[in-house]
Amino acid sequence: QVQVVETGGGLVQAGGSLRLSCVVSGGTFSEYAMGWFRQAPGKEREFVATITRSTGVAYYLNSVKGRFGISRDNAKNTLYLQMNSLKPEDTAVYFCAVDPELLPSPEPTAKYWGQGTQVTVSS
Repeated sequence: QVQVVETGGGLVQAGGSLRLSCVVSGGTFSEYAMGWFRQAPGKEREFVATITRSTGVAYYLNSVKGRFGISRDNAKNTLYLQMNSLKPEDTAVYFCAVDPELLPSPEPTAKYWGQGTQVTVSS
């Protein structure tokens, strides 16, 4: 059974940084594309960034390009999201996704989801 656990969320002031981590166990991490999604209160879950399984090609939501960086360490079964220059509108629960669609779609899908980690950016 695949387990997905995110850590690293928290409260930060606007302009600050956070790094999220996602550890996947029970599956072959290197065989999965991976991604980060987020859901703000009262809003639908949305695509943030995805990364391919082997080449490490990344895709980003336009509003986070240049501020967020997705990466993976296949030896550690871990996915990361480095978030810099955070804005209040980045406030959301961030979810790690195993084998998601690589590009944004109206209804994000993935093979497995984590439980989410809260990111709150104060102004």
